[in-house]
Amino acid sequence: RTLATHALSIFGDHSDVMAARQTGFAFLASASVQEAQDLALVSHLATMEARVPFLHFFDGFRTSHEVAKIDLITDGTLRDLVDENLIAEHRKRALNPNHPVLRGSAQNPDVFFQAREAANLFHEAVPDIVTAAMERVAAETGRHYQLFDYHGASDPDTIIVIMGSGGGAAREAVSRLVDQGSNVGVVQVRLYRPFDVERFNAVIPESTRRVVVMDRCKEPGAVGEPLYQDVTSALAEAGRHIEVYGARYGLSSKEFTPGMVAGVFEEVSVPSPRRHFTVGIVDDITGLSIDYDVSWWSEPGDVTRAVFYGLGADGTVGANKNSVKIIGDATDLYAQGYFVYDSKKSGSRTVSHLRVSPRPIESTYLIGEADFVAVHRFGFFEDFDPLEIAGHGATVLLNSSYPPDEVWNRLPEEAQSHVVEKGLRLWTVDADEIAREAGLGLRINTVLQTCFFHLTDLMPNDQAIEAIKDQIRKTYGKRGQVVVRRNEEAVDRAIAGLSPVEIGNVDSGRHIGSPVPDVAPPFIKRVTSMIMAGRGDLLPVSALPVDGTFPTATARWEKRSIAQEIPIWDPDVCIDCGRCALVCPHAAILFKVFDTDVEIPDGFLWKEPTGKDFPGKRVVIQVAPDDCTGCGVCVEVCPAKSKEEVKHKAINMEPKTPHLERERRNFETFLEIPQSKRSEVNVASVKGSQLLQPLF
Repeated sequence: RTLATHALSIFGDHSDVMAARQTGFAFLASASVQEAQDLALVSHLATMEARVPFLHFFDGFRTSHEVAKIDLITDGTLRDLVDENLIAEHRKRALNPNHPVLRGSAQNPDVFFQAREAANLFHEAVPDIVTAAMERVAAETGRHYQLFDYHGASDPDTIIVIMGSGGGAAREAVSRLVDQGSNVGVVQVRLYRPFDVERFNAVIPESTRRVVVMDRCKEPGAVGEPLYQDVTSALAEAGRHIEVYGARYGLSSKEFTPGMVAGVFEEVSVPSPRRHFTVGIVDDITGLSIDYDVSWWSEPGDVTRAVFYGLGADGTVGANKNSVKIIGDATDLYAQGYFVYDSKKSGSRTVSHLRVSPRPIESTYLIGEADFVAVHRFGFFEDFDPLEIAGHGATVLLNSSYPPDEVWNRLPEEAQSHVVEKGLRLWTVDADEIAREAGLGLRINTVLQTCFFHLTDLMPNDQAIEAIKDQIRKTYGKRGQVVVRRNEEAVDRAIAGLSPVEIGNVDSGRHIGSPVPDVAPPFIKRVTSMIMAGRGDLLPVSALPVDGTFPTATARWEKRSIAQEIPIWDPDVCIDCGRCALVCPHAAILFKVFDTDVEIPDGFLWKEPTGKDFPGKRVVIQVAPDDCTGCGVCVEVCPAKSKEEVKHKAINMEPKTPHLERERRNFETFLEIPQSKRSEVNVASVKGSQLLQPLF
């Protein structure tokens, strides 16, 4: 994963691996889920024989968080391949008080150098040992690996050298380019340390005139990134006069696509190519980025591509992981699932990318054109257009609380245009209502998963439903039969609740809004709003601060509006105790007192104070409807109960949609009411503390 520099990133590149390359470990790189399993065995077999520790790595998130159908190595095969004698010898070398030795001593200049060189033969033997282990695994599995694998034309002019998951996109691009008559190729690096100069040069065809080395990390101040330097040295040691170029890509899991690979080959084919460049970003400062044709690549027509927009903790990601397992187990098809979510996790937008293919899937990048699009929260249409990713004739599933005949006019015109221009087919289901009736609360995943299988032809409907229920029993069985029964009930109700949406004219009068209001500061409007809208990839280098310095107090501009239900205040029951504001985890319920001469519009709710705390004042409790996450903690803590209506409190959770516009107006009015001064309130009391300006 990415090492923190100007900022922390939880996502993936090779900077952590490269920071450890002088440790003496052997480094073995996997490029896919299948390879991660196979090379785990290779690394174990090799380290037992070589007595050199192995760092077997694969790309964080892109490989580690992918769910894919693979061919498993059986336990019996593992037992047959592992040498018990080597294990016994390894255990004999362990530190043991029954036969103690000293390791990790202090040494002086007289002997340290010699001792450091004493292990040379062990490291020199690693490439041969790894090759032999790969051959043993191939004999058992039929899957062949080499330290460096070449793919492409027999007489290439230009080749790419790459390590890790980017090799999938590179191989796909090279295959297409070769079919189109280009003399290009790609070398996949597997054993990075020790770097075998002889075997590396053996896979570089004699016709090669140019080599482009792709590094998924950045080493400021160096002549080039680590893999570039190794390749340059290896070619020079072999006396080969080949032009070498260095390209950076994919930092912090930035996308790397076959179209970018084609752009790399195009860049080095010009008369005077740049020696070092980047791909996948727009560098308008140092001018290192290259252009590429985004539309150059399209996936094969027999690959089904589905994209699901969900909300963290609504079950969308979990359901799609189960869908991959269902397709993989119940059909001969190969399935792949990859999931995009940020570090906010619960409550943030998630995007699930699902591929289904008759062949093993090498595509290690996000879907750009989907056959099926599911929008699990209708409110997403307020901030962005989920249908932009839909391909021509795609099926769209909407989770909506509106009746089917109202859905079309609830869509923004940008989405309506996509539906009409691309010939999309719309279906709608009220998954929230079905989930509530089944006792699942906000967990809408099983409802929408059932609709997905019903609207696609991946499996017969009855078989799909039985497979979904089987996965439910496996996933939720440990939580008890009640949970299993509720999920199965949701599955049974799902298809009955599914309805087609009649396509009308592009005239709803609704439009996708900006993520932030016009009164936001310039940096928020120019940079932060793009990140909020999921369009941060479009920002150029010049838009970002060079040292990671960002302005503070910016969370107030992010109105995620993710709650399905929000607290609605009843001033007739309220005792203005302030507890609801105290316990709100997101400061989405605010408490103020104000003078009677403050002008307020009609419809704005307020009350006379209870008790003697605020004589001559008015009291208001106000929810920020777009900040609330719908957790309901405020209702749980509220002590004020109605004497006329059972279970009715001073604050109650109600569906957001009917109240949203009114509460938005009231919240704007609330913000204009002057804040109480610290000197005027008892900050040591619950009420007083909640009258202070919230800083979260």
